Amino acid sequence: MLRQRTITALVLVPAGVAIVLLLPTIALAAITAVMVLIALWEWARLSGFRSRPLRSALVAITALSFVPLWFIRNEPVAWWIIGAGVVWWLVAALWLRHISFAAAPTRENATIKVIAGLFAILPAWLALAELHAGSPRGPFWALFALTIVWAADIAAYFAGSRYGKVKLCPQISPNKTIAGVYGALAGAGSLAVVGGWLFGLRGLEWIALVALGLVTVVASIVGDLFESLIKRQANVKDSGTLFPGHGGIFDRFDSLFAALPVFAAGKALLVLVFAP
Repeated sequence: MLRQRTITALVLVPAGVAIVLLLPTIALAAITAVMVLIALWEWARLSGFRSRPLRSALVAITALSFVPLWFIRNEPVAWWIIGAGVVWWLVAALWLRHISFAAAPTRENATIKVIAGLFAILPAWLALAELHAGSPRGPFWALFALTIVWAADIAAYFAGSRYGKVKLCPQISPNKTIAGVYGALAGAGSLAVVGGWLFGLRGLEWIALVALGLVTVVASIVGDLFESLIKRQANVKDSGTLFPGHGGIFDRFDSLFAALPVFAAGKALLVLVFAP
């Protein structure tokens, strides 16, 4: 499985880096919108929406919503939407403490989970677009946000495999460990230290960016655990089979859905605090 995951990652990561650094924001937004819609399709199925026509209608309506979101991306209301995404993941953290909530396979619970999915994916998509277009170095900031999550994921895997004895949330995800969390924080924190230096940040501004990186990792862990909870309640291992060794889009984007609004909101706050 590690070999298969590594091969898939060696294909996906360079493609992702090229898309972020070389394409204009509108192209990035279009590509990520397609991936987000696939993730929503998977999320709706896991939530209990078995009807393909119903899921198709949900995805179509959501696709249409990207148009107004794109045109308001530079307006203050965009930050309210991103902020709603941050608040949602605080709610999700509380949900993880009550894992039986909405677990029963009823239409009402399926609707709750799908609404939760919309609060997860739409702010994340908008946050990535905002990061990418927000400044002349926007593509590098967007890539920085993504690599923080990737570094955390890789470090968590190896730290958990080597030192993981104490489980993090065995009732939700038996493979995640406390050591994995420490590894994720160490890996992403180290990357944030280097990234902040390369961005030319020094002193308190540099420290603040490293702190934001660590908070972003915590958010990504919540996103990962929440997806694990949804899958456990659906009694499936992966959300899909699109990526060999990695599962579906939802499996690959779960951490990013939580991390991107947090990082984008935190970066905007740092700009306000440290603006000359």
